[in-house]
Amino acid sequence: MDVLLLSRIQFAFNIGFHYLFPPLSIGLGVVLVIAEGMYLKTKKSIYEELTKFWVKIFALTFALGVATGVVQVFSFGNNWARYSRFVGDVFGSALAAEGVFAFTLEAGFLGVLLFGWNKVKPRIHFLSTILVCLGAHFSAIWIVVANSWMQTPAGFKIVGEGVHRRAEVTDFWQMVFNPSFLDRITHVLIGCWMTGGFMVIAISAYYFLKKRHLQFAKYSMYIGLSVATIATFLQAVSGDSTGRGVARNQPEKLAAIEGIFETTESTPMGVLGYVDMKERKVKGLTIPGLLSFLVYRNFKTPVTGLNAFDSNDWPNVGVVFQTYHLMLWMWGLMLITVLWGLWKRKRLEKSKWLLRLMVVSPFFPVIANQAGWFTAEMGRQPWIVYHVMRTTQGFSKNLSVAQVIGSLSMFFVLYGSILTLFFYLLNRKLQHGPSLKEEKEVDGVYADPYSATNGGKECQHYK
Repeated sequence: MDVLLLSRIQFAFNIGFHYLFPPLSIGLGVVLVIAEGMYLKTKKSIYEELTKFWVKIFALTFALGVATGVVQVFSFGNNWARYSRFVGDVFGSALAAEGVFAFTLEAGFLGVLLFGWNKVKPRIHFLSTILVCLGAHFSAIWIVVANSWMQTPAGFKIVGEGVHRRAEVTDFWQMVFNPSFLDRITHVLIGCWMTGGFMVIAISAYYFLKKRHLQFAKYSMYIGLSVATIATFLQAVSGDSTGRGVARNQPEKLAAIEGIFETTESTPMGVLGYVDMKERKVKGLTIPGLLSFLVYRNFKTPVTGLNAFDSNDWPNVGVVFQTYHLMLWMWGLMLITVLWGLWKRKRLEKSKWLLRLMVVSPFFPVIANQAGWFTAEMGRQPWIVYHVMRTTQGFSKNLSVAQVIGSLSMFFVLYGSILTLFFYLLNRKLQHGPSLKEEKEVDGVYADPYSATNGGKECQHYK
């Protein structure tokens, strides 16, 4: 392995591990807003307990997201110095906006969210919850601005020559609203909502299986299932729009993710299979004309194949094809989970197989998020800035193979420890549960412990 490949592996590992946590905190932020909003509206203490429980999980994911995100800055400077010099003006403005408008907002009100219970008025606390949620979303927006510029650069000019070449922003808003930004930020945020929703579903399902905190699990499941269902259907619409955007802006990427080499009518879409690079075709199950219809709304219009482009500009077709279709399969599993959950929602506690599926369901959006980013980033290769700067021009030339292997090995150990800590702390919070209140079984019926503070309403029961 050479320094370039090792540096790419190291950055992919760093950013991939980091991205385990921001989608959770963004998605859980939406859940917190819904739960606390329901508490203010209904005055049911169950929603207060629900909010306080999920705040703890949110804080854990937020802390680990910040800790692992800081590393990315050093990776840019150490492994990708030439690239950092080239995009410094672009990334500097976008990441500065992220720090000022997003991180400051999120971190500034996080203290009120965590420790402001009974110290500020309920509406002020709810406002802090909303602002923390918005801060998390704003953070994603500015990061995706920077990344989308790499995919579809706009609003800049090149100044200098040779190693001193750099991109200089000429139109800030054109740089922000580059051709792929709106599609990509929508797709990313919906993926985050799915991740948060399925995390809530999983923990609620776990409590159902263990017959613990049943009333809490019931209310929490309704919120999680609602968020996950809406996001899953929205993602289908977003994915369609994103795919059509890729066809306009990065046609060779679209050809790669579907393994299309020849430009022919009724272009098929792969469902399951692999790309045979020797024969230059997809072997497996395909649906004729489907890709043409999805891109052009016509079953006959041909999609441009890879052979129309210089082979030196092709990405790794086999890998991109597999990561893209892995993302689609994960979406299919999420769709099955939410539809099954809606069908069984009134007798969920008796659906053991569904509950077991729900317990592992957070892995579906996590895998889909990772596979989607691998598709986007590897599909852009060999360009680090699309049609402007090649990846081979961006890495640090003064690094040695031993240095990159050493730092990569260190990251494996460090991130392994962090992941172990995350699961340990998550399990502790899971075992402790949402509150000290427990359901009491009377004649086979679990009485609602929260009914005493339920606004004088009749005591509810949950079998």
